[in-house]
Amino acid sequence: MRWRLWQAVWVMRLRDEYLLMSWSRGDGWPLWKAGGVGRCWLWLVAGWFFGWNALVAQEWRALAAIPDKEGFAGPFAGTDGGQLLVAGGANFPEAKPWDGGTKVWYDQVWALNELGGEWKRAGKLPQPLGYGVSISTPEGLICLGGSDAMRHHRGVFWLTLDEGGQVKIASLPDLPKPCANFCGALVGRTIYVAGGIETVDATEAMHTLWALDLEDMEGGWKEEAPWPGPERMLAAAGALAGSFYLVGGTALKKGKDGKAERVWLRDGYRFTPGKGWEVLGELPQAAVAAPSPLPVMGQGEMWLIGGDDGTQVMTPPNEHVGFPRGIWGFQTATQSWRRVGKIPVGLVTTTAVIWKGQLVVPGGEVRPGIRSMEVWSYPLR
Repeated sequence: MRWRLWQAVWVMRLRDEYLLMSWSRGDGWPLWKAGGVGRCWLWLVAGWFFGWNALVAQEWRALAAIPDKEGFAGPFAGTDGGQLLVAGGANFPEAKPWDGGTKVWYDQVWALNELGGEWKRAGKLPQPLGYGVSISTPEGLICLGGSDAMRHHRGVFWLTLDEGGQVKIASLPDLPKPCANFCGALVGRTIYVAGGIETVDATEAMHTLWALDLEDMEGGWKEEAPWPGPERMLAAAGALAGSFYLVGGTALKKGKDGKAERVWLRDGYRFTPGKGWEVLGELPQAAVAAPSPLPVMGQGEMWLIGGDDGTQVMTPPNEHVGFPRGIWGFQTATQSWRRVGKIPVGLVTTTAVIWKGQLVVPGGEVRPGIRSMEVWSYPLR
């Protein structure tokens, strides 16, 4: 008897539910239903047949959208007291940039209590602000630097919520210089931030690594030796096993018209206090403005989620197909990158946040000039 395989369907339910996979004949009769030990075999079969990328992609879950018709690029995002916070950022509310639209910065702070909850307005930032660095700590979200419509900023502050769910601001030591479009991560109790640009019209990125020990605020920021590679902005940072990681981003050069031109980068570096810098293996693709800090997903692996690879830099805005969706895992044991899956929507200029056992990517930019209000989550392993 000749069988015809006309459909393969697998459905995954998140968090302690079940995997159902059926292979069907022409009449749709299900051959297998998985549960218990059988589920493991079906994972193997599905991984072989469809590819592990598909399995990873199916576990992403959409949370409540940020309540704005456009969404925001460059928002601060992190956690405080079990709540997810998204603050500030910028968009083009009236018209897209290629149609003469003006970018507008915002100061609102949004809070989400539960994975299945809805966003609530929690207050305002000290001023409209975006494109800074976000660091989540047990004491709350730390917001560093950033820009508004006129200039870049040095300010650093703790963003927390009071018992009534309203914003509280506490100042921390200013950055050594104004800075935006930089990256950072928390290594132990020390914040490290790298790169960025000092002014709105800069034609050269910064080549700086600054460190602030949260247990020694009075000592202020200290400048460490820079990485042994090009200066950069819009890189991604990470922290793992006592070291600070810096990958990708873009260098700048002055173009013929005097304006900055980008140079996409694929290099990576690791800084270990007391040991200095090491060069890592080259990234599989250029990655500019990827969600940062790089989330640690399992023992010894950090995820680089998408990022602008520069392949559409000459594409007209209305023909841009979106930023890359691929996810690459860096394994410290092998010092190498591997493809681990895809995110449903490629998002750049946003933060990767660990919250309630989930990796969360809130908002960002889906195409040049096009923001997103979508919030995606993925379960930690």
